[in-house]
Amino acid sequence: MRVGLLGAGRIGQIHARSAAAHKVAKLATVFDVDAKAAGAIATETGASVAKGIPEIMDDKNIEAVLICTPTDTHADLIEQAAKAGKAVFCEKPVDLSAERVRACLKVVADTKAKLMIGFNRRFDPSFATLKKRLEAGEVGKPEIVTILSRDPGPPPVSYIKHSGGLFRDMMIHDLDMARFLLGEEPVEVSAMAACLVDPAIGQVGDVDTAVVTLKTKSGRLAQISNSRRATYGYDQRIEVHGSGGMLRAHNQHATTVEKATAEGFASDPALHFFLERYTAAYRAEMDTFVAGVTEGKPLSPTGEDGLKALILADAAVESVKTGKSVRVG
Repeated sequence: MRVGLLGAGRIGQIHARSAAAHKVAKLATVFDVDAKAAGAIATETGASVAKGIPEIMDDKNIEAVLICTPTDTHADLIEQAAKAGKAVFCEKPVDLSAERVRACLKVVADTKAKLMIGFNRRFDPSFATLKKRLEAGEVGKPEIVTILSRDPGPPPVSYIKHSGGLFRDMMIHDLDMARFLLGEEPVEVSAMAACLVDPAIGQVGDVDTAVVTLKTKSGRLAQISNSRRATYGYDQRIEVHGSGGMLRAHNQHATTVEKATAEGFASDPALHFFLERYTAAYRAEMDTFVAGVTEGKPLSPTGEDGLKALILADAAVESVKTGKSVRVG
């Protein structure tokens, strides 16, 4: 399976290496507006450098594209690739507008294109195992899902300005995970947020600290805690409390070594950031995409998953603005 990469930034490099190392896929060509970035990853993986996006879209030998460009280009590129008959893997979100996402998904449906959205946390070995054991009924039906997701530090304000904000950029992963684990669609969203980490983030209209509660029709609950600051490393934890017990996935630390003295117990810090924390998840994600294209296996997360997570993020933004719960569905 010959693959074209659009966007050779930080996340594009991750997917490029996963595709290049895959037994069935081949990273054939790379494009980025930054020719130096494209050239670097092309040299590392043995791919060629495309002169422009049309070169990749028009190449009949390219069966699939990986879209890792800025968010405001995603929907247009998905549509171009779908019309060109290519399978598409696109980083989240599809767009910052739910209406634009709906229009994009209509093109995907009309062209019968294969589309997968990059919610990589579903593929984390610990989280995926938790999901399987939950579905196996080990702790009964889920009642409360708790998700903690905190970055070691905030991104540059220049990024914040164009990211879509904490809810649509950062928490959208957790909103997808909440849907993934609840087993039912949330119908009510309540959110509170503040700017406690960096005043500059508030000055550009965003928040850096937030708590969201989701409720399904049957009353199942999910609570999500986000912060742009965690002094102890990248904080990623999940707990599902069910009618028959509890399942929990802990943070991953640099090592499992623990020291015990009269002063207490000490362990190494949590892994520093998502690149280290989700290395295995990115590989498993690429495996799923390649199998979906080459073997006809279902691709998930779908474009519809991307839309539903965005709708929840929009509802959280509205809840913060109004101070009221927001109905969705």
